[in-house]
Amino acid sequence: MSMRREWLEKDYYQTLGVDPGASDKEIKQAYRRLAQQYHPDNNPGDADAEAKFKEVSEAYGTLSHAEDRKQYDAARDAVRRGTFTGGPGGGAQYVRIDDLGDLGDLFGGGMFGGLGDLFGFSGRTGRPAPQRGGDREAEVSLTFHEAVSGATKAIEADGRRVTVKIPPGVEDGARIRVRGKGWPGGAGGPAGDLYVRVHAARHPIFDRSGADLRVEVPVSYTEAALGADVTAPTLDGKVTLRIPPGTPSGKTFRVKGRGIATPKRTGDLLVTVEVQVPDHLDDDARALLERLRDLEAPRNPRAHLGV
Repeated sequence: MSMRREWLEKDYYQTLGVDPGASDKEIKQAYRRLAQQYHPDNNPGDADAEAKFKEVSEAYGTLSHAEDRKQYDAARDAVRRGTFTGGPGGGAQYVRIDDLGDLGDLFGGGMFGGLGDLFGFSGRTGRPAPQRGGDREAEVSLTFHEAVSGATKAIEADGRRVTVKIPPGVEDGARIRVRGKGWPGGAGGPAGDLYVRVHAARHPIFDRSGADLRVEVPVSYTEAALGADVTAPTLDGKVTLRIPPGTPSGKTFRVKGRGIATPKRTGDLLVTVEVQVPDHLDDDARALLERLRDLEAPRNPRAHLGV
């Protein structure tokens, strides 16, 4: 087991104000609350707040990673019992803590290949091992066109202002990773990452399916029956497509390359035609439709249903 010296000296659960049996969610909530409270940006010139912020980040950096937390709990339990386990070759060894004498004299010594290695810091310098900082989470709201075209947004993440580049074609609910914009690492370790959840607004006309766009276009009965050239909207203008004679309501036509351009591909525009039934007829139109009805009478469109 790889232990660190600070694990024997610090109670990370007490630092975050949570119970040792706290869930990952409870630990994250406590950390975010304390990190925002003590963040240097919110406490300019306050050395005590800065020190507290580093303590909170260090505690979360260990407890937020399952394996580190497991080893930390085991180390703390060993201290409470007066023993710790571990040793070279992966074999379990039980050593009385009070048998080790002055830990300061033994770090860097020959016992178990050097207690500095065992506890995760340099035996020669006594410096703590570098530790990766915790990750942070934030949210950003985009218009439909920002999500499609990409954008650069300034967001607030736990009291800190971060500029995030949104790639073109991002979808609602996507999670963008921004490397190195999480909480600072400990002992010179790397910073964590920032994960930004995207909320993209819907378009009043288009529906989106990945990189494809869907739009409904009304057509008249005569256009559907006789065929016609129909104009449909796109994100950057319009397109004309040919509706063949006898097109049923609800039929979808694909227009290649007129969807959303993403780093992976450019989607298509899916045009669904909806035959519109007029809600008002003048005398001439009514007479024509009555004549059409009489012509169609011998052909029962419901014959296949047995009615």
